[in-house]
Amino acid sequence: MRKHMMTSLISILAMLLIITGCGASEQTDIKTEDEGTNDTTSGASEQTYTNQSELKDSYDIVIVGAGGAGMAAAIQASDAGMNPVIFEKMPVAGGNTIKSSAGMNASETKFQKEQDIVDSNDKFFEETLNGGNRTNDQDLLHFFVDHSAPAIEWLDSMGIKLNNLTVTGGMSVERTHRPEDGSAIGGYLVDGLLRNVYEREIPIFVNAEVTAVNKIADEVNGVTVLFNGQDEKEIDSKAVIVTTGGFGANEELIEQYREDLKGYVSTNQEGTTGDGIKMIQKIGGATVDLEHIQIHPTVQQENSYLITEAVRGEGAILVTQDGQRFFNELETRDKVSNAIIDLPEQYAYLIFDAGVKERVKAINFYEEKGFVESGETIETLAEKTDLPMDTLEKTINSWNESVKNSEDTAFNRTTGMDHDLSSAPYYAIKIAPGVHHTMGGVKVNTNTQVLNKEDHAIPGLYAAGELTGGLHGENRIGGNAVADIIIFGRQAGEQAAQYAETLK
Repeated sequence: MRKHMMTSLISILAMLLIITGCGASEQTDIKTEDEGTNDTTSGASEQTYTNQSELKDSYDIVIVGAGGAGMAAAIQASDAGMNPVIFEKMPVAGGNTIKSSAGMNASETKFQKEQDIVDSNDKFFEETLNGGNRTNDQDLLHFFVDHSAPAIEWLDSMGIKLNNLTVTGGMSVERTHRPEDGSAIGGYLVDGLLRNVYEREIPIFVNAEVTAVNKIADEVNGVTVLFNGQDEKEIDSKAVIVTTGGFGANEELIEQYREDLKGYVSTNQEGTTGDGIKMIQKIGGATVDLEHIQIHPTVQQENSYLITEAVRGEGAILVTQDGQRFFNELETRDKVSNAIIDLPEQYAYLIFDAGVKERVKAINFYEEKGFVESGETIETLAEKTDLPMDTLEKTINSWNESVKNSEDTAFNRTTGMDHDLSSAPYYAIKIAPGVHHTMGGVKVNTNTQVLNKEDHAIPGLYAAGELTGGLHGENRIGGNAVADIIIFGRQAGEQAAQYAETLK
């Protein structure tokens, strides 16, 4: 089906390195591309990556990885009075976070209340538990749900406003929080977090690969860092927070745990290779659920681009090459993916109209990349996609009737039905499943402490984000990954700060 594994590094359109007036730092001017933005907002191009000449021998807290979880942890630790440092092996910050598209899930938020959206933490918990086939670590899940609304407010307090709401698969209400203009969340979130890291003067080193977490006796006391692939340093610290992401770009590990996924494209950025998991395993950390690897149903195959779930959440449908719907488009990702794989052609088309395109700004980017076919009429679109016009028109008309009656008798879809598909032009994107998220990883408790095989915390070692396991169970709900990195990133920063304070 998919015979090659493609991974994509954050595309750097422009990188200008200049030395600031005092000569202390390198200023990196970058633009990045992600699923849904033409470029990042202004702050991302103004951030400072710290020059190696400023490196200290020790810090209160070392944070490994400059994705969303790492930056959230650094900000929280800094606000708690610590002097954290971030080491990132890639040449730019952002990690997989910058590729996030749909949004951030949260319940009982102020933005839901402002928009009269009735939700509850209990409902969020149950729908996430059901989405994970009831295999989720329920202690982690309760903490996650109960701290989701405060995380939205925390971001808002730092100028990162997520007040545009939509739905993704497996949820019954509008719970996915997006930037105000409806754009993809990744670039916007990374920009905002980087800006806050910069404002707090938190040092962030790029091209700085942590190769080992170090211990004295049973306690973690720092890391070994390789700068620019050649200059190795040992850095002491009172605590270490590992936030290096999963292993979705590591073809060997994917095949080791899921041989059936051999040959699938991957939506992950190039650096998502499981480094943190392997380092923690070497010092006795336990792992959980490594075989639980999520494939996302809507991936553009030639470029390995994830097409955001918000397209379906705002009203798009999926059709076969015969032009017919075949499944509830907003079922959980595992079920929609399997439905596509079970088709004779093993691919499908997202069909939507100008209204969906207006509500999901990410589509503008997909159009620029050449992923989108369009037609002023259904007939023109059918010709361009080789879909049978009569069948496609009948399918769209039938769907519009379902929206009008608020009842999908064919597949029992109940969400993403606020708007029909009647506004020309019409659009199609050809998609199929691809490797997207590794739900398994390092075993942690609700304090984000890394546990050993006896379920005892390893003193001084914390982890957050996709490299941890247990929260999502067998299947992750769309929008829960961003919530995961912010909620548990904050918790890791807070808990590591409390631990470090005891050692002062």
